[in-house]
Amino acid sequence: MSDAAAIILAAGLGTRMRSTRPKVMHPLAGRPMIRHLLSACEARFGRIVVVVGPDMPDLEKTVAPHGVAVQRERLGTGHAALQAAPMLGGHDGDVAVLYGDNPLVSEATIGRLLAARAEADLVLLAMRPADPGRYGRVVTSADGMVERIVEWADADEAERAIGLCNAGVVCARGPDLVRWLSAVKNDNAKGEYYLTDVVALARAEGKRVRAVEAPEAELRGINSRAELAAAEAVLQGQLRAAALDAGVTMQAPETVFLAHDTRLSPDVVLEPHIVFGPGVSVEEGVVIRAFSHLEGCVVKREAVIGPYARLRPGTVIEPRAHVGNFVELKATTLGPGAKANHLSYLGDATIGAGANIGAGTITCNYDGVNKHRTEIGEGAFIGSDTALVAPVKVGARALVGAGSVITADVPDDALAIARGQQAIKPGRGFKGKGK
Repeated sequence: MSDAAAIILAAGLGTRMRSTRPKVMHPLAGRPMIRHLLSACEARFGRIVVVVGPDMPDLEKTVAPHGVAVQRERLGTGHAALQAAPMLGGHDGDVAVLYGDNPLVSEATIGRLLAARAEADLVLLAMRPADPGRYGRVVTSADGMVERIVEWADADEAERAIGLCNAGVVCARGPDLVRWLSAVKNDNAKGEYYLTDVVALARAEGKRVRAVEAPEAELRGINSRAELAAAEAVLQGQLRAAALDAGVTMQAPETVFLAHDTRLSPDVVLEPHIVFGPGVSVEEGVVIRAFSHLEGCVVKREAVIGPYARLRPGTVIEPRAHVGNFVELKATTLGPGAKANHLSYLGDATIGAGANIGAGTITCNYDGVNKHRTEIGEGAFIGSDTALVAPVKVGARALVGAGSVITADVPDDALAIARGQQAIKPGRGFKGKGK
């Protein structure tokens, strides 16, 4: 593990998000955006400190087990980074400062940032965005070293024409960085202490400052719902490309939405308009048909799911099982070769191999206080429009008549019928009622 340390700034409220949730807690591909950055940082840094704002307990839990420093007053990025210094305990190695709302910075880019420290005293990340807009411009010398960063408002026409823009991430030896941060002034319009001012301080000491370029898609920040959606699109593109490279067939990739941890094996076929929540694993040869939604489940080899199926957390679909249209499963194991093809809800159930679940079947698993389980044996046949009132067991090879309400266990090989007696009332139809 590297002896480098990272400070991640995550104290921002994100007022432009118009949310009571801390900005870095907004999700991307099914997990808080800061967890994406932490995942990349954990591979490159031996120590990580996250700077949070006051009263952010959920964020502190999310970043655990990493250290947390609290910025009591939001006085700027330089001030925020300085709050983490005591937790580094005089760390003599490299220290990088990153931003929790730049969640797509890759492990490879962090590696290049750290490697560049061998050739410069201070290294920063920069990009060449398609629209430089109001980004600060990075002014370099003939030898490629950074001379200064000019904020857009202070730049002249020539400087605004520069395409290289500052992304804000910096890296230096710990003692140097702390010294520069301590010297940053707040003599600006906002009265804040800016992290980027360390560049001028380093140059004033004659230090070598270098910029490492990275793609705009990695470095642009998220400050609004629109930017959150743009980042989601970038991340989904990366996840889809990785799935296709791994041997997954997607008929319309742009309509499939994956979670950060979706595991798809080769020869999986995904039809259009499928959504994966977190915690889904799909084995080889599975076909997932259009308009299905999966989260927290395992689908084993050669099973068929959908169209219009919903698999909820705790569900396991065994090999060659079928889940059809408008079927919902929760905390249920559907055994090998079993079928639930139409309009059913199966919750807290274990269904044996080869069983057939008829259209309209429901497991009545909740009594208003507790959840109860239903067990259906191998080869059982559950007739259409059956209600199984849990806790209840249906034995192997048992047959349940259509329209039944099953409240007691059904033995192996038995036939169970539980429905009201049909009554016929002659002459009580529409005759004589104006029809």
